[in-house]
Amino acid sequence: MSASWTRLANGLLSVFAGVSAFILTLLGFLLLGRLDQQIVASLFIGLFALLLVRVATERPNSSHARAVAALIDRLLAVARGDLSSPAPPLVRKELPALASAVDGLFDQVRTSLDNFHALAMYDPVTTLPNRLHFRKEAERILAGRALDQQPALLFIDLDGFKEVNDRLGHAQGDQVLIMVANRLREVVRAESQAGSLNQPLLARLAGDEFTLLLPDSGREEAERIASQVLEALTEPFRSPCQTSHMGASIGVALCPAHGDDLTSLMKAADIAMYHAKESGRARACLYDPELARVSMERAALQGELGEAIAAGALELVYRPQLCLRSGAILAGEALVQWNRPGGPLLLDRLPAMVQDAALAQALGEWTLDAAVKACARWRAAGLDQPLSVRLPDCDIGRFDLAARLTSAFDGWGGDPWPLELELVQGQIAALSVGAHLQLAMLRESGVGIAIGGFGGGKANLPALVGFAADKVKLDPALLIDIDTSDRARIVAASLVQMVRALGSTTVAGPVERQEQLEVLRAIGCDAVQGFLRVEPLDEATFIAWVAGQDCAGSLARVS
Repeated sequence: MSASWTRLANGLLSVFAGVSAFILTLLGFLLLGRLDQQIVASLFIGLFALLLVRVATERPNSSHARAVAALIDRLLAVARGDLSSPAPPLVRKELPALASAVDGLFDQVRTSLDNFHALAMYDPVTTLPNRLHFRKEAERILAGRALDQQPALLFIDLDGFKEVNDRLGHAQGDQVLIMVANRLREVVRAESQAGSLNQPLLARLAGDEFTLLLPDSGREEAERIASQVLEALTEPFRSPCQTSHMGASIGVALCPAHGDDLTSLMKAADIAMYHAKESGRARACLYDPELARVSMERAALQGELGEAIAAGALELVYRPQLCLRSGAILAGEALVQWNRPGGPLLLDRLPAMVQDAALAQALGEWTLDAAVKACARWRAAGLDQPLSVRLPDCDIGRFDLAARLTSAFDGWGGDPWPLELELVQGQIAALSVGAHLQLAMLRESGVGIAIGGFGGGKANLPALVGFAADKVKLDPALLIDIDTSDRARIVAASLVQMVRALGSTTVAGPVERQEQLEVLRAIGCDAVQGFLRVEPLDEATFIAWVAGQDCAGSLARVS
């Protein structure tokens, strides 16, 4: 109502100003005859009209000025963090269009800030908290824990995701990561609803690394939940394009036993996770101070190993693979020996020891080249047994593996190549289509394919059924109690029969006791390698040893 009266008053004042100016001008021209008098009168009349117009315009501007002042105060409130209050009522009353524009601007600013916060604090693929968010929240949780609380940190690293990502492409790889995140959410949700978890913090750090902070769990609870995570991630990941098999290696660290801040906890959990990978993958490992010492030694050894490769300080040594029925030498297993100044070091766990990708590739290339040259020397010495060599993941998945071996064996004519490539069980499910094709091409050329570590960790039976292997090597852990435990013997016998039904040869080792050897022979195992604590032999000694077939037979028939 007041606005209407104000507009009416301003209108009447403007009309009065115009009428007054007209009357005074008319009187000036009628009453004044001289030109100079008319000019002076016109100046006074103009000034009077200007004064009236100024009064007419000043009235509405005073309301506008108050509205503008109110808007300025609102804008200054942004410095105090106020982005939610609407435009002041006076601005809405006097300048409604401007008030609407200001409200719209603040809406856009709030939306942009929300989007920026989401990008800064959450992973765009899985929508889980990212590294920055995890660190901020985890530090707050650890700082506020009670003295009787024992938080646990699970460091989860996917096994074989790189190969899956390479095989399916990054877009489908992201879909697999989303499925991983959803399975982890389900584990957390189920445990929370059961009352065993109190506000856990799940995050994706980067790539195929996830973390789960349990604010108050303790060792037993943390290990139980780690088992739940392993079970969830071992199930196949099915998509419209393809089914993928992965798994995970998990490191577990406890606070304050393994560290009382996030940095030390993450370091401990990371060391434990790498130990889980070294132990065969698809398992959880609790941190132990001894693991830290081993990790430091490994880091130092890796630095020296790179220099040793360049200096030619490596050589292949061999241990025989014996038939348990006839005692014949079926193959020679090649191991990399590093001739260090402090004594030789056997790299019998090559992929686990070398974590650096570039170093692993360099060592894999050296191993393959050395094995091919050894095959030529064996042939010249009259040996027809194949040479078995284990390569790291980076060499098995190389697109030019078949071409490299074809070039290396170019002079062999039509004879089968006397080479056997060993893959660990965890590598099979992660093989790309191209890697499968290359291995098939190599088999056609006579290269044998062996699977190592079968039965250890989470055995992937579907992947084994769909993979053509000439030999399957049992995990050494299965042999520890095979001569003293009925259950261990039954498990080993079942695996041997399964492998035989698939048309592959079963190899076991290392065998440390005569009783183990007898049990393996009794359950139908085909061959052993690394037996009765016999050390690997250098090439000259091995070739001479193979020439004495009676020696091999006598070792296999020890009773």
